[in-house]
Amino acid sequence: MEINVFKLCSGLKVLGYLMILLVAAIIAVSYHAVVIVTCGPQLLRGGAYSVLASAIIVIFHFLLIMLLWSYFMVVSKDPGSVPENWRAVLPEEALETGSSLNDRSECVVATDGLDRRAFCNHCQNGKPPRCHHCSVCQRCVLKMDHHCVWVVNCVGARNYKFFLLFLLSTSFFSLKLYTFMVTTMDTLALLPGFINFFGKAKNHSSSPGDLAVIFLAFVLNLAFALSLLCFLVMHASLVSSNTTSIEVYEKKGAARWKYDLGRKKNFEQVFGTKKALWFFPLFSKEDVDKIPALHGLDFPIRADLES
Repeated sequence: MEINVFKLCSGLKVLGYLMILLVAAIIAVSYHAVVIVTCGPQLLRGGAYSVLASAIIVIFHFLLIMLLWSYFMVVSKDPGSVPENWRAVLPEEALETGSSLNDRSECVVATDGLDRRAFCNHCQNGKPPRCHHCSVCQRCVLKMDHHCVWVVNCVGARNYKFFLLFLLSTSFFSLKLYTFMVTTMDTLALLPGFINFFGKAKNHSSSPGDLAVIFLAFVLNLAFALSLLCFLVMHASLVSSNTTSIEVYEKKGAARWKYDLGRKKNFEQVFGTKKALWFFPLFSKEDVDKIPALHGLDFPIRADLES
């Protein structure tokens, strides 16, 4: 009997659901350590201690809300699926029929020089530019970056921004934009307690349970913050050059990357043009209507490479 290895990859989804529980557990431990054990008692001391503890609690809850919001969006948002029977339309065909992206969602005018006959044998459907087949999700994903087991979803054209914001929250600006912030702040808030950990344990001045929670939360958040910082630096580089993780090797073989429109334009291809919404997991209607890259079917290319 022939075994389809690609179908076996879909079993990774089960691991993803366990990861969601792990994320929830880490958030719960961090919340208890920062708000209940570390900052709570400081509120009762009054003076500067109370003011500092109040500020930490307010900032912590703001970042936590943004983290959870971003996480929900990247988990629930479709990264982008190829319309059924999709095919690329040559520019001359578009002129003849008068079709456009606004009135024909099942096709796109091909202007980037890619093979218009690109076809996925697994999905039995056409493949738009920058589209790749995910062996875990068992489908093609528009502008696929990677499949993330932490969110049980692919990261693609329509949820890449939410993924980056999720990263930023947990580390500093870390569970990936807002995850980086939360884990970094947790680490800093727990640092004094961690330093006093061994002294308190020796003197039995705190309960063993509280000491264990502070120690565990500090180590977890420090590890996440450092690892996510490296991940953020990598994705910041990818965004600045309008590249996905999958396209890194393809880009190395090109003298000039055709999708590199300049740092500002590249950033807007992911985050939109509305500065007020850059750090929120949503897009303005104007950006959705005017930036084709957010839909994942068509992408502008460098003017000097257009033919």
